[in-house]
Amino acid sequence: MSLTLDIQLKRHSKIYHPGETVSGVVVVESRSETRHDGITLTMDGVASIQLSPKSAGLIESIVNSSKPFSLINQSVEVAKSGRVPAGKTEIPFELPLIQRSSSKTLHETYHGAYIMIHYSLRCELKRSLLAKDVNKSQEFIVEHRSGKLAKDEMQQVPFEIRPETLQNVRDRARIPQFLVRGHLDSAVFPLSRPLTGELTVCECERGISSIELQLVRVETCGSVEGHTREASEIQNIQIGEGDVCRGVALPVYMVFPRLFTCATTIAPSFKIEFELNIVIIFDNDHLVAETFPIKLVRC
Repeated sequence: MSLTLDIQLKRHSKIYHPGETVSGVVVVESRSETRHDGITLTMDGVASIQLSPKSAGLIESIVNSSKPFSLINQSVEVAKSGRVPAGKTEIPFELPLIQRSSSKTLHETYHGAYIMIHYSLRCELKRSLLAKDVNKSQEFIVEHRSGKLAKDEMQQVPFEIRPETLQNVRDRARIPQFLVRGHLDSAVFPLSRPLTGELTVCECERGISSIELQLVRVETCGSVEGHTREASEIQNIQIGEGDVCRGVALPVYMVFPRLFTCATTIAPSFKIEFELNIVIIFDNDHLVAETFPIKLVRC
């Protein structure tokens, strides 16, 4: 193609906060002087909900709430109809990242299994009927501004895992006697810092194969009439390999992935929440897991 478009943002991180201005340049490169019918730039923010196959047959209210809905949509004409000279042309632009309705919230960018919140800039160079329009899209990331943790949110969360504390166990005969104690440094974690704590195997009558941390996203879609709740793994980290020493504290440490996590979000038609599973795998390949709800925040 003799003409190409590109969108270059001023911020290399591509991270913006609600209320800020998204700025950059539209770059037009052409081998020769080319006529066009105007260049427009559109800012789009969309929340999409895709119900899992398990949700088939749920009441119609859930299906209706699963339709994508717009968080922000605004356009600006960056160049009126005219001609683009041969070579490289840069056209500056600015678009405010502000919701137009008080009923809509600019939720954080999030790429989940069933919920996706996506923001992008879309540039269109219109041409005559005999020539095809030229389009280019560029994703950018929306994050909420950092806040401060309250003192009561920074308290340690002690835990004790033993056969009696386990939920939803099918075959208790295969579970050996064991005792694991430890703590999470908090139940509320800033996304910019790692999840931390420690864990100690006090006793176990069988050998241990592995101890793992599993970060899980819990996505809830629907409305007050009904909803579907789906949990899926984001990442898994091994913190103990083999039959770990008894009475020795193991550090609990996990860095949150950028796009697959966001601040815990509660909206009218969906929720994005997170859990931490501590998984213990014994040498007979039987495993047990304890689940801890955690809240993620910008801080």
